[in-house]
Amino acid sequence: MKRLLLSLLVGGTIALAMASGADARAPGDGARDFDFDLGVWKTHIVRRLHPLAGSDATIDLNGTVTVRPIWGGRGQLEEIEADGPKGHWEGMTVFLYDPQAHQWSMNFANSAVGKLTTPMVGKFENGRGELIGPDTLDGRPILVRGVWSDFTPTTHTYQESYSVDGGRTWEAELTATKTKA
Repeated sequence: MKRLLLSLLVGGTIALAMASGADARAPGDGARDFDFDLGVWKTHIVRRLHPLAGSDATIDLNGTVTVRPIWGGRGQLEEIEADGPKGHWEGMTVFLYDPQAHQWSMNFANSAVGKLTTPMVGKFENGRGELIGPDTLDGRPILVRGVWSDFTPTTHTYQESYSVDGGRTWEAELTATKTKA
């Protein structure tokens, strides 16, 4: 009788997981690290006008971010629309999970440029997400670091920083505060 009850309980749990769209994943594999970001958000972005040039001049943008899952949750598509002193701006980010490396890649496209940037790659540890990748700024090589932090049930922060010295020092270039719409 105990075996029958255990079989029914396990079978019911598996059926419930399959019906909800969940799939079997190793605990802590990172495949759901970005689930906190799903949905529609209001965003306030502070962007440095002249990064790595010794200037503290910034602009503020306000807008909406919509994030939806793709590939059964193994990826996400983020669409950003914001307005600021220079007008309307749109961007798109594709997040993809690599189950072999247990890492995420972040691939960004600015609508004014129309191509994906070199991806940043990384993972979440100790309640903080960090992805890093190479780029260029004004013809010189830099590293770009994206950090997700300050999580509450209805808010979080994304900060993007640049480094010209291989990651020894970083300068914040963009800070986005997101609030659930």
